[in-house]
Amino acid sequence: MSRKEKPKIDSSALSRILLIRLRRIGDVVMTTPAVAALKEALPRASLSYVIEEPYRRLVEGHPLLDKVIVVPSGQSLAAFLRSVRQIRKEQYDIVIDFHGGPRAFLLALFSGAKVKVGYDLKYKGFIYDIRVPRTRRDERFHSVESHAGLVKAMGIPLREPLPPLFLPQPRKEEKEKIVNFWAENGLESARVITLHISAGNEFRDWGAQNLIELANMLARPPGIRIILVGSAEDREREEEILAKIQAPVLSLVGRANLSELQEVIRRSALFVGPDSGPMHIAAATATPIVALFGPTLPANFAPWRAQAILIEKELECRPCKQRRCLTEDFRCLRNIQPAEVFEACLKVLQAVAPKS
Repeated sequence: MSRKEKPKIDSSALSRILLIRLRRIGDVVMTTPAVAALKEALPRASLSYVIEEPYRRLVEGHPLLDKVIVVPSGQSLAAFLRSVRQIRKEQYDIVIDFHGGPRAFLLALFSGAKVKVGYDLKYKGFIYDIRVPRTRRDERFHSVESHAGLVKAMGIPLREPLPPLFLPQPRKEEKEKIVNFWAENGLESARVITLHISAGNEFRDWGAQNLIELANMLARPPGIRIILVGSAEDREREEEILAKIQAPVLSLVGRANLSELQEVIRRSALFVGPDSGPMHIAAATATPIVALFGPTLPANFAPWRAQAILIEKELECRPCKQRRCLTEDFRCLRNIQPAEVFEACLKVLQAVAPKS
Protein backbone atom coordinates (compact mmCIF):
# COMPACT_ATOMS: atom_id res chain seq x y z
CA MET A 1 0.00 0.00 0.00
CA SER A 2 1.40 3.39 -0.96
CA ARG A 3 1.13 6.39 1.35
CA LYS A 4 -1.30 7.92 -1.11
CA GLU A 5 -3.78 5.08 -0.59
CA LYS A 6 -5.92 5.67 2.45
CA PRO A 7 -6.22 2.37 4.35
CA LYS A 8 -9.61 0.92 5.10
CA ILE A 9 -9.98 0.50 8.83
CA ASP A 10 -12.16 -2.14 10.42
CA SER A 11 -12.95 -0.34 13.66
CA SER A 12 -14.25 -3.55 15.24
CA ALA A 13 -10.74 -5.00 14.91
CA LEU A 14 -9.03 -2.14 16.74
CA SER A 15 -8.08 -3.39 20.18
CA ARG A 16 -4.98 -1.32 21.02
CA ILE A 17 -4.76 2.39 20.19
CA LEU A 18 -1.84 4.69 20.96
CA LEU A 19 -2.40 8.45 21.40
CA ILE A 20 0.48 10.95 21.39
CA ARG A 21 0.39 14.50 22.72
CA LEU A 22 3.60 15.31 24.55
CA ARG A 23 2.90 18.91 25.60
CA ARG A 24 1.83 21.58 26.52
CA ILE A 25 -0.90 22.12 29.10
CA GLY A 26 -3.65 23.59 26.92
CA ASP A 27 -2.88 21.35 23.95
CA VAL A 28 -3.11 18.23 26.12
CA VAL A 29 -6.36 19.38 27.75
CA MET A 30 -7.90 20.04 24.34
CA THR A 31 -7.35 16.43 23.25
CA THR A 32 -9.68 15.12 25.96
CA PRO A 33 -12.94 15.53 23.99
CA ALA A 34 -11.39 13.45 21.17
CA VAL A 35 -10.30 10.82 23.71
CA ALA A 36 -13.81 10.63 25.16
CA ALA A 37 -15.45 10.48 21.74
CA LEU A 38 -13.03 7.76 20.58
CA LYS A 39 -13.70 5.63 23.65
CA GLU A 40 -17.43 6.11 23.22
CA ALA A 41 -17.22 4.94 19.61
CA LEU A 42 -14.86 2.03 20.43
CA PRO A 43 -15.68 1.03 24.02
CA ARG A 44 -13.74 -2.24 23.85
CA ALA A 45 -10.50 -0.69 22.59
CA SER A 46 -7.60 -0.13 24.96
CA LEU A 47 -6.28 3.45 24.86
CA SER A 48 -2.71 4.44 25.76
CA TYR A 49 -1.50 8.04 25.97
CA VAL A 50 2.11 9.23 25.57
CA ILE A 51 2.95 12.47 27.37
CA GLU A 52 6.00 14.31 28.68
CA GLU A 53 6.84 14.20 32.39
CA PRO A 54 5.85 17.79 33.36
CA TYR A 55 2.30 17.27 32.09
CA ARG A 56 1.55 13.74 33.30
CA ARG A 57 -0.98 14.87 35.94
CA LEU A 58 -3.26 16.10 33.18
CA VAL A 59 -3.98 12.52 32.06
CA GLU A 60 -2.74 10.27 34.87
CA GLY A 61 -5.77 8.60 36.41
CA HIS A 62 -8.04 9.44 33.47
CA PRO A 63 -10.81 6.80 33.64
CA LEU A 64 -10.89 6.28 29.86
CA LEU A 65 -7.16 5.64 29.50
CA ASP A 66 -5.77 2.16 30.13
CA LYS A 67 -2.13 3.21 30.12
CA VAL A 68 -0.18 6.45 30.40
CA ILE A 69 3.35 6.32 28.98
CA VAL A 70 5.47 9.13 30.42
CA VAL A 71 8.60 10.25 28.59
CA PRO A 72 11.17 12.72 29.94
CA SER A 73 11.42 16.21 28.47
CA GLY A 74 14.46 16.62 26.23
CA GLN A 75 15.38 12.97 26.64
CA SER A 76 18.69 11.59 25.45
CA LEU A 77 18.98 9.21 22.51
CA ALA A 78 19.28 6.27 24.88
CA ALA A 79 16.16 7.35 26.79
CA PHE A 80 14.30 7.90 23.52
CA LEU A 81 15.18 4.39 22.34
CA ARG A 82 13.93 2.98 25.65
CA SER A 83 10.63 4.78 25.09
CA VAL A 84 10.39 3.34 21.59
CA ARG A 85 11.05 -0.19 22.87
CA GLN A 86 8.39 0.25 25.54
CA ILE A 87 5.87 1.37 22.93
CA ARG A 88 6.71 -1.33 20.39
CA LYS A 89 6.18 -4.06 22.98
CA GLU A 90 2.50 -3.13 23.13
CA GLN A 91 1.94 -3.94 19.43
CA TYR A 92 -0.54 -1.16 18.75
CA ASP A 93 -3.02 -1.45 15.92
CA ILE A 94 -3.05 2.28 15.29
CA VAL A 95 -1.30 5.42 16.50
CA ILE A 96 -2.90 8.86 16.48
CA ASP A 97 -0.37 11.68 16.69
CA PHE A 98 -2.23 14.68 18.09
CA HIS A 99 1.06 16.57 18.37
CA GLY A 100 3.10 16.49 15.16
CA GLY A 101 6.25 17.85 16.80
CA PRO A 102 9.69 16.37 16.04
CA ARG A 103 9.76 13.86 18.90
CA ALA A 104 6.08 12.94 18.61
CA PHE A 105 6.63 12.37 14.88
CA LEU A 106 9.55 10.02 15.60
CA LEU A 107 7.63 8.13 18.29
CA ALA A 108 4.79 7.61 15.81
CA LEU A 109 7.24 6.61 13.06
CA PHE A 110 8.96 3.95 15.18
CA SER A 111 5.89 2.88 17.19
CA GLY A 112 5.38 -0.28 15.18
CA ALA A 113 1.67 0.54 14.83
CA LYS A 114 0.04 -0.94 11.76
CA VAL A 115 -1.64 2.36 10.85
CA LYS A 116 -0.42 5.87 11.62
CA VAL A 117 -2.73 8.91 11.77
CA GLY A 118 -1.51 12.51 11.94
CA TYR A 119 -1.44 15.99 10.48
CA ASP A 120 -0.28 16.67 6.94
CA LEU A 121 2.79 18.67 7.99
CA LYS A 122 5.68 19.71 5.77
CA TYR A 123 8.54 17.15 5.81
CA LYS A 124 6.66 14.94 8.29
CA GLY A 125 3.21 14.18 6.92
CA PHE A 126 4.54 11.49 4.61
CA ILE A 127 4.85 8.95 7.44
CA TYR A 128 1.13 8.91 8.18
CA ASP A 129 -1.20 6.51 6.41
CA ILE A 130 -4.10 8.83 7.22
CA ARG A 131 -3.42 12.56 7.40
CA VAL A 132 -5.50 15.68 7.67
CA PRO A 133 -4.61 19.38 7.31
CA ARG A 134 -3.78 21.09 10.60
CA THR A 135 -5.07 24.37 9.20
CA ARG A 136 -7.33 25.15 6.28
CA ARG A 137 -7.09 28.22 4.14
CA ASP A 138 -9.61 30.93 5.05
CA GLU A 139 -11.21 28.72 7.68
CA ARG A 140 -11.09 29.00 11.46
CA PHE A 141 -11.87 25.96 13.56
CA HIS A 142 -11.17 25.10 17.16
CA SER A 143 -8.19 23.01 18.26
CA VAL A 144 -10.60 20.57 19.94
CA GLU A 145 -12.28 20.03 16.57
CA SER A 146 -8.88 19.65 14.91
CA HIS A 147 -7.96 16.81 17.27
CA ALA A 148 -11.34 15.17 16.75
CA GLY A 149 -10.79 15.46 12.99
CA LEU A 150 -7.95 12.96 13.23
CA VAL A 151 -10.33 10.40 14.72
CA LYS A 152 -13.00 11.14 12.13
CA ALA A 153 -10.44 10.69 9.35
CA MET A 154 -10.16 7.06 10.43
CA GLY A 155 -13.78 6.61 9.36
CA ILE A 156 -15.01 6.44 12.94
CA PRO A 157 -18.22 8.44 13.42
CA LEU A 158 -18.20 10.66 16.49
CA ARG A 159 -21.25 12.02 18.23
CA GLU A 160 -22.11 15.68 17.97
CA PRO A 161 -21.69 17.85 19.86
CA LEU A 162 -18.28 16.67 20.97
CA PRO A 163 -17.85 15.90 24.67
CA PRO A 164 -16.63 18.60 27.09
CA LEU A 165 -13.08 18.84 28.37
CA PHE A 166 -12.29 16.37 31.12
CA LEU A 167 -9.41 16.13 33.58
CA PRO A 168 -8.84 13.40 36.19
CA GLN A 169 -9.70 14.28 39.76
CA PRO A 170 -6.87 15.33 42.09
CA ARG A 171 -5.45 12.65 44.35
CA LYS A 172 -6.44 12.62 48.02
CA GLU A 173 -3.25 14.36 49.17
CA GLU A 174 -3.51 16.99 46.41
CA LYS A 175 -7.08 17.84 47.34
CA GLU A 176 -6.25 17.93 51.05
CA LYS A 177 -3.44 20.41 50.38
CA ILE A 178 -5.88 22.87 48.79
CA VAL A 179 -8.59 22.21 51.38
CA ASN A 180 -6.06 23.10 54.09
CA PHE A 181 -4.95 26.20 52.17
CA TRP A 182 -8.58 27.35 52.01
CA ALA A 183 -9.09 26.77 55.74
CA GLU A 184 -5.80 28.37 56.82
CA ASN A 185 -6.58 31.53 54.86
CA GLY A 186 -10.28 31.80 55.73
CA LEU A 187 -11.49 31.41 52.15
CA GLU A 188 -14.61 29.34 52.83
CA SER A 189 -16.96 32.36 52.81
CA ALA A 190 -15.03 34.42 50.23
CA ARG A 191 -15.48 34.88 46.50
CA VAL A 192 -12.04 33.78 45.34
CA ILE A 193 -10.50 35.03 42.11
CA THR A 194 -7.64 33.01 40.63
CA LEU A 195 -5.37 35.35 38.68
CA HIS A 196 -2.83 33.79 36.33
CA ILE A 197 0.20 36.08 36.20
CA SER A 198 2.06 34.66 33.19
CA ALA A 199 1.52 32.85 29.92
CA GLY A 200 4.76 31.24 28.83
CA ASN A 201 6.06 33.83 26.39
CA GLU A 202 6.21 37.62 25.98
CA PHE A 203 3.59 37.63 23.22
CA ARG A 204 0.94 36.46 25.73
CA ASP A 205 2.27 38.44 28.69
CA TRP A 206 -0.19 41.13 29.74
CA GLY A 207 2.48 42.86 31.85
CA ALA A 208 3.10 43.20 35.58
CA GLN A 209 1.71 46.73 35.84
CA ASN A 210 -1.61 45.70 34.26
CA LEU A 211 -1.86 42.77 36.67
CA ILE A 212 -1.13 45.03 39.66
CA GLU A 213 -3.77 47.56 38.61
CA LEU A 214 -6.35 44.85 38.03
CA ALA A 215 -5.65 43.15 41.37
CA ASN A 216 -6.01 46.47 43.20
CA MET A 217 -9.39 47.02 41.51
CA LEU A 218 -10.60 43.48 42.19
CA ALA A 219 -9.75 43.74 45.89
CA ARG A 220 -12.14 46.66 46.43
CA PRO A 221 -15.51 44.83 46.50
CA PRO A 222 -16.23 43.21 49.90
CA GLY A 223 -15.68 39.49 50.28
CA ILE A 224 -13.19 39.18 47.40
CA ARG A 225 -9.92 37.28 47.86
CA ILE A 226 -7.27 36.96 45.16
CA ILE A 227 -4.88 34.06 44.58
CA LEU A 228 -1.97 34.46 42.19
CA VAL A 229 -1.03 31.35 40.22
CA GLY A 230 1.80 30.53 37.86
CA SER A 231 4.79 28.23 37.46
CA ALA A 232 8.11 28.31 39.32
CA GLU A 233 9.46 30.32 36.39
CA ASP A 234 7.07 33.14 37.38
CA ARG A 235 8.59 33.72 40.83
CA GLU A 236 10.30 36.95 39.76
CA ARG A 237 6.98 38.27 38.43
CA GLU A 238 5.30 37.18 41.65
CA GLU A 239 7.83 39.12 43.75
CA GLU A 240 7.35 42.23 41.62
CA ILE A 241 3.56 42.11 42.02
CA LEU A 242 3.66 41.41 45.76
CA ALA A 243 6.13 44.26 46.30
CA LYS A 244 4.01 46.85 44.48
CA ILE A 245 0.43 45.79 45.05
CA GLN A 246 -1.67 47.73 47.55
CA ALA A 247 -4.21 44.98 48.19
CA PRO A 248 -3.63 41.85 50.28
CA VAL A 249 -3.33 38.82 47.99
CA LEU A 250 -2.40 35.17 48.38
CA SER A 251 0.00 33.34 46.10
CA LEU A 252 0.49 29.75 44.99
CA VAL A 253 2.93 30.65 42.22
CA GLY A 254 5.26 27.68 41.77
CA ARG A 255 3.64 25.90 44.73
CA ALA A 256 0.84 23.90 43.11
CA ASN A 257 1.07 21.08 40.59
CA LEU A 258 -1.41 20.85 37.72
CA SER A 259 -3.97 18.80 39.64
CA GLU A 260 -3.74 21.14 42.63
CA LEU A 261 -4.16 24.10 40.30
CA GLN A 262 -7.30 22.46 38.93
CA GLU A 263 -8.68 22.19 42.48
CA VAL A 264 -7.82 25.84 43.22
CA ILE A 265 -9.67 26.96 40.09
CA ARG A 266 -12.62 24.66 40.80
CA ARG A 267 -13.07 26.26 44.21
CA SER A 268 -12.78 29.79 42.83
CA ALA A 269 -15.60 32.10 41.83
CA LEU A 270 -13.65 33.32 38.79
CA PHE A 271 -10.50 32.60 36.78
CA VAL A 272 -8.74 35.50 35.03
CA GLY A 273 -5.83 35.13 32.64
CA PRO A 274 -4.56 35.14 29.07
CA ASP A 275 -4.98 32.37 26.51
CA SER A 276 -2.81 29.80 28.24
CA GLY A 277 -2.70 26.34 29.73
CA PRO A 278 -4.34 27.32 33.05
CA MET A 279 -7.18 28.94 31.09
CA HIS A 280 -7.91 25.56 29.48
CA ILE A 281 -7.69 23.84 32.87
CA ALA A 282 -10.29 26.36 34.04
CA ALA A 283 -12.46 25.45 31.05
CA ALA A 284 -12.48 21.86 32.31
CA THR A 285 -14.17 23.08 35.52
CA ALA A 286 -17.46 24.89 36.06
CA THR A 287 -15.67 28.08 37.11
CA PRO A 288 -16.40 31.15 34.94
CA ILE A 289 -13.52 32.67 32.98
CA VAL A 290 -12.42 36.12 31.87
CA ALA A 291 -9.80 35.47 29.19
CA LEU A 292 -7.47 37.91 27.44
CA PHE A 293 -6.58 37.11 23.83
CA GLY A 294 -3.58 38.67 22.10
CA PRO A 295 -1.74 36.94 19.25
CA THR A 296 -4.14 33.98 19.16
CA LEU A 297 -7.80 33.90 18.13
CA PRO A 298 -10.77 32.64 20.14
CA ALA A 299 -11.99 30.83 17.02
CA ASN A 300 -9.07 28.45 17.48
CA PHE A 301 -8.41 28.47 21.21
CA ALA A 302 -11.40 29.82 23.16
CA PRO A 303 -12.22 28.02 26.43
CA TRP A 304 -14.11 25.01 25.11
CA ARG A 305 -17.81 25.10 26.00
CA ALA A 306 -17.09 27.23 29.08
CA GLN A 307 -18.85 30.20 30.65
CA ALA A 308 -16.40 32.86 29.55
CA ILE A 309 -16.02 36.52 28.66
CA LEU A 310 -13.33 36.95 26.01
CA ILE A 311 -11.49 40.25 25.65
CA GLU A 312 -9.48 41.03 22.52
CA LYS A 313 -8.39 43.88 20.25
CA GLU A 314 -9.04 43.70 16.52
CA LEU A 315 -5.72 44.27 14.76
CA GLU A 316 -4.59 43.43 11.24
CA CYS A 317 -1.50 41.62 12.54
CA ARG A 318 -3.60 39.07 14.44
CA PRO A 319 -3.12 36.18 14.54
CA CYS A 320 0.66 35.95 14.49
CA LYS A 321 3.20 33.14 14.77
CA GLN A 322 4.63 34.64 17.98
CA ARG A 323 8.17 34.88 16.63
CA ARG A 324 8.47 38.63 16.12
CA CYS A 325 6.06 41.41 17.07
CA LEU A 326 5.61 43.61 13.98
CA THR A 327 4.80 46.64 16.14
CA GLU A 328 7.42 45.67 18.76
CA ASP A 329 5.08 46.61 21.61
CA PHE A 330 2.78 43.57 21.84
CA ARG A 331 -0.16 45.92 21.53
CA CYS A 332 -2.68 43.16 20.76
CA LEU A 333 -2.55 42.20 24.44
CA ARG A 334 -0.93 45.14 26.23
CA ASN A 335 -3.59 47.55 24.88
CA ILE A 336 -6.27 45.71 26.85
CA GLN A 337 -6.91 48.02 29.79
CA PRO A 338 -7.25 46.82 33.41
CA ALA A 339 -10.50 48.80 33.71
CA GLU A 340 -12.22 46.82 30.93
CA VAL A 341 -11.05 43.53 32.42
CA PHE A 342 -12.34 44.67 35.81
CA GLU A 343 -15.76 45.48 34.33
CA ALA A 344 -15.93 42.00 32.78
CA CYS A 345 -15.01 40.46 36.13
CA LEU A 346 -17.77 42.42 37.89
CA LYS A 347 -20.37 41.04 35.46
CA VAL A 348 -19.39 37.53 36.45
CA LEU A 349 -19.01 38.14 40.19
CA GLN A 350 -22.46 39.69 40.51
CA ALA A 351 -23.96 36.31 39.68
CA VAL A 352 -21.53 34.07 41.56
CA ALA A 353 -21.87 32.80 45.12
CA PRO A 354 -18.91 31.64 47.27
CA LYS A 355 -17.64 28.10 46.68
CA SER A 356 -16.47 25.51 49.13
